[in-house]
Amino acid sequence: MGAELSYSKLARVPRRYRYGDRSPPEHGAKTGWQNTNQYTATLEHAYNAALVDRDRFLKYVSLEYVDMNAIPAALRDYDFCWSICALEHLGSIKLGLTFIEKSLDTLRPGGLTIHTTEYNYANDNATIDNWGTVLFQRQHFNELAEQLRTTGHRVADFDFSVGDKILDRFIDLPPFSHDMTSFQQAHWGRDNNHIKVAVDGFAATCFGLIIQKGMSRQPESD
Repeated sequence: MGAELSYSKLARVPRRYRYGDRSPPEHGAKTGWQNTNQYTATLEHAYNAALVDRDRFLKYVSLEYVDMNAIPAALRDYDFCWSICALEHLGSIKLGLTFIEKSLDTLRPGGLTIHTTEYNYANDNATIDNWGTVLFQRQHFNELAEQLRTTGHRVADFDFSVGDKILDRFIDLPPFSHDMTSFQQAHWGRDNNHIKVAVDGFAATCFGLIIQKGMSRQPESD
């Protein structure tokens, strides 16, 4: 999850939070995530002094490296589970959808899971699959929602609208900040904020899913 501010914000509320990233720590260096602040090598990467004092942060937040394709059985009975633009990097669309389903196993009945991921909003036919970054389509979200509702879970209604203002119609293209030369960074800065982006020729944006686990305990997914 990298240099994510969520945990420093949440640590102000007295609850226990377990911060997860892919394992082992060497993974971030090998895949380049560290160069873009998207990998948590230590808990220090998740700490922001402007949001919470260090003692409080260390009291309530812990770090564990987790394989999202094999969630440990010990991670159970949580109130809340979320991932931020991670499940599109699990190797395939199927693996990403499986992770969403299995994330419910980490929750107590009535617990919430929230995930954001990449959404191929402009092409319902072709997409990217079986790659380092995959792009989900509305059919994938709708099929998953139907399956989860059938097994007793609640899925918030989806909003597939992508906006119609000027910036909503702008699709950012490379080079992005981490690909820029030092000369480009000096003139344009390192910030690279955008609403929509081109991923290997496909227009994509962020999509969120909110799911509440069924109130009766469900058998864990195989």
